[in-house]
Amino acid sequence: MPIRRVWAPHIDFAALRVELGLPTEFPPEALGEAEAAAAGPMPPVADRTDVPFVTIDPATSKDLDQAMHLSRRPGGGYRVLYAIADVASYVSPGGALEAETWVRGQTIYLPDGRIPLHPAVLSEDAVSLFPDVERAAVVWTIELDADGATTSVALERARVRSRAKLSYEGVQQQVDAGAPPEPLALLPELGTLLAARATERGAVNLPLPEQEVEEHEGGWRLVLRAPLPIEEHNAQISLLTGMAAADLMLRGGVGLLRTMPAPKPEAVAKLQVAAKSLGVLWPAGAPVGTVVAAVDPASPRGAAFLDQAADLLRGAAYTPFDGTPPEQTGHGGVGAPYAHVTAPLRRLADRYATEVCLAVAAGDPIPEWARAALPRLPKAMSESDRLAGAANRGAIDLAEAVLLHGRVGELFDAGVLDLDEPSKNRPPGGTVAIDDPAVRARCLGALPLGARIQARLIEADPTTRKVRFELA
Repeated sequence: MPIRRVWAPHIDFAALRVELGLPTEFPPEALGEAEAAAAGPMPPVADRTDVPFVTIDPATSKDLDQAMHLSRRPGGGYRVLYAIADVASYVSPGGALEAETWVRGQTIYLPDGRIPLHPAVLSEDAVSLFPDVERAAVVWTIELDADGATTSVALERARVRSRAKLSYEGVQQQVDAGAPPEPLALLPELGTLLAARATERGAVNLPLPEQEVEEHEGGWRLVLRAPLPIEEHNAQISLLTGMAAADLMLRGGVGLLRTMPAPKPEAVAKLQVAAKSLGVLWPAGAPVGTVVAAVDPASPRGAAFLDQAADLLRGAAYTPFDGTPPEQTGHGGVGAPYAHVTAPLRRLADRYATEVCLAVAAGDPIPEWARAALPRLPKAMSESDRLAGAANRGAIDLAEAVLLHGRVGELFDAGVLDLDEPSKNRPPGGTVAIDDPAVRARCLGALPLGARIQARLIEADPTTRKVRFELA
């Protein structure tokens, strides 16, 4: 049977914005500060405009946090130059703009537009690392040996000039054709090396396809988008920088870590049982990360296994410390101490963590405005994470219900991703993934984990944003 491409001409996300109380316009005082900062002179900093940085992001992105230049070191190894937008130089401590960014916490994305952390005059103009213009940045210089181990880390404020705004899709095409752009030519090689080191240290990377609502032919559709290899390689550079930042802060005795407990033995044992039932090979003594890396997420059983593996990565938190390091310093998904510093245009915590790193690296006192913020950031980030998650889930739930509305009673091909825990208070069921549209929803019935089934749609209500199936 041919796949039916399902889309909706109109989905109104306005009610979701109101329901979640998402911010609208910036207060006049905050916007005025942003406009004044954008119009002011660039901070007097080092000149690194000779470095041919490039950015790599989704094609439509305008808030460009990071620019990169990779090269080989004389005698072997690698040099990573990573320029991060210097947001702190444009947001005055104690001002109205800083206060508004604390209200927002992070940029929230909805299909019909985003709710930015900073006004567009900064995030899409004066601070964004667009090509062919000078921008203020914090430049990380990370030296690696031939095995990918970090040998030195330095950072400084500097003026930079990106040479090109590249997209993941475009760079992937160039890599596949054997002609990657020169400033990023080493990215596949270095990204693969760093990923292998991550697996060796026990990191767990879940290459789960993302469920997205995208514009299509004047309307909307749901798609599952698996990350491109170049995105995974690019993420390794961000992780490398985050680990360098965590190491700096731990050595300096003050900072803000992104922490997560290591997978619990009982959770790993449960996943091993699931692997056996799904036919996923788990060699004796193999760590979770190695097993996960070998799974094909495109297969129904592989997708179900990875969905089960996601339960291992729970409990992420922001952990501040000043003096004695916290009891929990590591991140179970990264397999090492880690901090957020590479997305200050989109995430509040990165601005403050970067200031700590700059001070520690230079041997200078940490600015009091940054130090005083550290204990308050976990609550602010937790609240914004919750809101961003609710917005994303609400938008997808609404799109699913709208796209399937009027099709109650139809049969759909589906893969069983998860099973509910047994309960006397509700009928058996679990989570299934429909092929087209790309819907994940609850399904009633005695479901076989990881198997292909026929599911009958029994509810699709745009008002409540609920979709349910039953085993046919």
